[in-house]
Amino acid sequence: MTTQYYSGPNYGSRLLGLALALLLGAVAVVLVVRHATSGALGRIATLITGRSTSFDTSVPTVVEKIQRLSRLETVVYSLDTVVEGDRTSPILPDALAGDRILLVVHGESIAGIDFAQLKPEDVRIEGGTRSIHVTLPVSQIFVTSLDNQHTRVYARTTGLLVPVDQNLESDTRAKAQDQLQKAALSDGILDTARKNARATLTTLLYSLGFEHVDVT
Repeated sequence: MTTQYYSGPNYGSRLLGLALALLLGAVAVVLVVRHATSGALGRIATLITGRSTSFDTSVPTVVEKIQRLSRLETVVYSLDTVVEGDRTSPILPDALAGDRILLVVHGESIAGIDFAQLKPEDVRIEGGTRSIHVTLPVSQIFVTSLDNQHTRVYARTTGLLVPVDQNLESDTRAKAQDQLQKAALSDGILDTARKNARATLTTLLYSLGFEHVDVT
């Protein structure tokens, strides 16, 4: 005698698969709703939740957020050089009345934009298209300073008939600081500071919800 057994559809496995698919779908919907803020996914999230993301893009609010950047330092210019300072006599030679110093100098200039100077008229917003145009304040050098730890006297010679001038080193340091700032300006530090500030501000404005950003 041969006994045959019939195995019907495996409803338990099918139900488990269906439950897993529904769970994965629910997780995907939650991720879209919570993280999509723009583009096609953002529109899908809005349809699902019935809510829309709103941004306060009025001029006073935007100006206030930009002004929070305050004195934004965007570039540091460093320089190592040798600077000479001297005192001479119109009559006697340097060997008798001269005073000469050589400084090995390391210093830096820091430049950027002071956004506290931004005015409401510098910001133009087109609400219908979420477009914004911002005219930046002028870039400027905030500070030029010498690094005292890496600035030192390399050589000092004084004539036989004169005492050491105690002010010569400080005067030479001031001269070095002035030369450093002139070198930074000559190498375009202000243009670089403005370019970097534009990039920073553009990123900020996009994060505020603007779709078209023009910073000049």
